[in-house]
Amino acid sequence: MNWKGLLTLILLILTYSLTFSQDSTTTNTNIVDSIAGNIAYVIFEDDTLFTLSENLGPFSPQERANAITERLDDLAENIIIVEDSFNIFETDESVLISYKDAVIMSITDKDAEKKGYSRKYLAENYKEIIRTSFFDNVQIKSTQSWLVRIGLTLLTLAGLIVIFFLVGRLFKWINKKLIAYDKKLKRKRKSVLRYLMPKGQQNIFILFSNIVKYILILLILFLYLPLMFSFLPWTKGIVREFYGYITEPVKYILNGLLDFMPDLFFIIIIFYAARYVVRVLTYIGEEYENDNITLKGFHKDWAKPTLNIIKIIIYAFALIFMFPHLPGSDSPAFQGVSIFLGVLFSLGSTSAIANLVAGIVITYMRPFMIGDRVKIGETLGDVIEKTALVTKIRTLKNENVTIPNATIINAHLWNYTKNASELGLILHTSVTIGYDVPWDTVNKLLIKAALKTTLTQKDPKPFVLQKSLDDFYVNYEINAYTKHPKKMALLYTELHKNILEEFNGANNEILSPHYNAIRDGNSSAIPMENGPDNRNPVEKLIDKATGKDQVKDK
Repeated sequence: MNWKGLLTLILLILTYSLTFSQDSTTTNTNIVDSIAGNIAYVIFEDDTLFTLSENLGPFSPQERANAITERLDDLAENIIIVEDSFNIFETDESVLISYKDAVIMSITDKDAEKKGYSRKYLAENYKEIIRTSFFDNVQIKSTQSWLVRIGLTLLTLAGLIVIFFLVGRLFKWINKKLIAYDKKLKRKRKSVLRYLMPKGQQNIFILFSNIVKYILILLILFLYLPLMFSFLPWTKGIVREFYGYITEPVKYILNGLLDFMPDLFFIIIIFYAARYVVRVLTYIGEEYENDNITLKGFHKDWAKPTLNIIKIIIYAFALIFMFPHLPGSDSPAFQGVSIFLGVLFSLGSTSAIANLVAGIVITYMRPFMIGDRVKIGETLGDVIEKTALVTKIRTLKNENVTIPNATIINAHLWNYTKNASELGLILHTSVTIGYDVPWDTVNKLLIKAALKTTLTQKDPKPFVLQKSLDDFYVNYEINAYTKHPKKMALLYTELHKNILEEFNGANNEILSPHYNAIRDGNSSAIPMENGPDNRNPVEKLIDKATGKDQVKDK
């Protein structure tokens, strides 16, 4: 062996000794750390990736290793396809290793010093270890895992379909039994329940059965969907979010109800107190309408509208007392909506309020009653309905006319019924007679025509008024009493007929309206069978010779 070979052998021995010494030191350190319980192993897919021996804040190495292992398992569970998206991010105090946006672990300066490397170098090393493990383990089993997941999802879906099929069959059998029971129950004449059942083809039992069926289906879906959607990663969050959408409002409502309970009791007390007072007043009003209670000066027809006004006042005060206890009554939104509705009501109900006030005035003024024959403006008829806003009239032609109460207040109103039963209604009509007829003759004829009219009174006796002395005739008015205002149209018709008959029978012309007569031989306005013989002498001789006079006399 020459000196060159000897030198090479010495260098190899020294290198081996230094390496063995360093490894022994590291091994001894690890052994000491392991004995002291400071080494924790990060395990993934039954493989130890690396160890941790330093605390991170209040967390021990073992707690850190368990957290990292749990994050790696969750990440592997939810990853569909492993991508090369492992990254490191440096901060002032540590280096973070992440997969996309999910942080896996952090490496501090103490971890790097313990391993004898720089912080960034150690982070790159750990990242590469994790990346390699994911590509080696997760990527390989993904195909088989996804086939199993999809198979389990389809299996649970088939199970849900089978459950729905069995539920449908069960309720179909139940409905048949219920239909048979319903028919049997309706055939029993002495059964009280048959009077509570709906008539015809309706079946109350089928209705309740369908309600129970749909509630059961919803309950099955509510309990079964988490299982069916738990196998695929992207569907796990669907049910969780769906339940969150349901549970959050339910929690909010339940908490609101618990907070609202004291106010609710207060509202219930106010409501029932107001309802009790209204019930007492309703009983008093019914007693007054039945003449069991009387008050001097307070008419019976005032009872119902007065009761309605008092009810409105009581409920208005009850609502005022309830309002501060309503949930959200003190919120700006609630107050804004209340003001908006108040403005709309004020602007849109001006005419309605005017009619309402007019209806109250009409009620207490009592200008007419239901059934009275009245004339409002140009409308003549019988009052058939009177409400707070309008009054309905049936005309002589059987037409129903609705008149707003504000119009009645601002118009003239004739009531033909109010005094007819005691004093009698005066029917009056005018005729114009020429100056050549004595006034006492006209008076007698008019009074005779009035007395011949049915349903006119003999006492007080009809009377005649001479209303005016016009250019060509005198205006006479006949007045006759009657207690039947609803037959005015028939009475006027008969009175006019009788006037015509009486005046024509007495050979007196009625010069109305503006009848012009030139007395130069023209015929009279009286019908020929009752009027004067206006034929010339030649016509008279011819008619007498031919016998026409005798025919006319017959």
